[in-house]
Amino acid sequence: MEIHQLRYFCAVVRNGTFTRAALAERVAQPSLSQQILKLETELGAKLFDRFPRSVRLTSFGSTFLPKAERILRELSDAKTEIIEMSGKDNGELAIGAIPTIAPYLLPPVLNDFSCRHPGISMKIVEDTTQVLLERLHAGAVHMVVSALPVRGTELISLDLFREPFLIVLPDRHPLSNRKSLRLEELRKEPFLLLKEGHCFRDNTLALCRKSKVAPNVVFESGQFATILGMVSAGMGISAVPKMAVQPVRGCKFVPLSNKNAVRRIGVVMLSRHFQTRVEKLFLQSLIDIGDGSCKAHDSNA
Repeated sequence: MEIHQLRYFCAVVRNGTFTRAALAERVAQPSLSQQILKLETELGAKLFDRFPRSVRLTSFGSTFLPKAERILRELSDAKTEIIEMSGKDNGELAIGAIPTIAPYLLPPVLNDFSCRHPGISMKIVEDTTQVLLERLHAGAVHMVVSALPVRGTELISLDLFREPFLIVLPDRHPLSNRKSLRLEELRKEPFLLLKEGHCFRDNTLALCRKSKVAPNVVFESGQFATILGMVSAGMGISAVPKMAVQPVRGCKFVPLSNKNAVRRIGVVMLSRHFQTRVEKLFLQSLIDIGDGSCKAHDSNA
């Protein structure tokens, strides 16, 4: 059994097809498929059910996956420990971040960190929380910056700060000049939300439930930029986190006065992962932008 076979196996699971896995691993698809077949032959079990445009783990594959991920993670940890012992600030730091955080929070932090530690190769992966957690377990990223709470086995999280929600309305809306709004005042408004899979959508819907508001969702998108453009065109209203607020022609941002209209921003890590000096330095860079009241806690709590 070869390490690259385990890596290819996990890549197929993450990407859903042999073609996408081969692209992600920068290897020819026939070569990747052949290595998976060799792995299945050695194990004496079929790991995937193959379909024309997708694959699905068999029961054997589902049992084998966490063990393969653990082997790859332990190998990565061993490598980082050796680098740590050398006392040099080099190597690669892979950071996962959700789309409603990555473009707003990370650029200034990354720029400052890279200037201070030019020997570190930074890799940023932007995706939904669930996909990033899978990559974290597989050892493909060292930490994930996301909204909290995030629940899961072998996870710990560190609070960075709390961020308020704002309502964005067309600038000609009757409520656009208000200093603050309550969700209850917006019951009849058409809502524009992020698509399923984005945790900010879940945060918004949870806030609506607490306020006993059933939003009339008329449009969904995977990008805030698209939603803001639709608001500007008068298609409806939306909610955005404070860090996403930017001047947009035709839009007006109004704070929510609901006391629960905030989201927790934090970092998620594996509890058993060996944390290098470089990772600790980057964590400190993130903490410095927060409110200084970070507390680590078990993500199962």
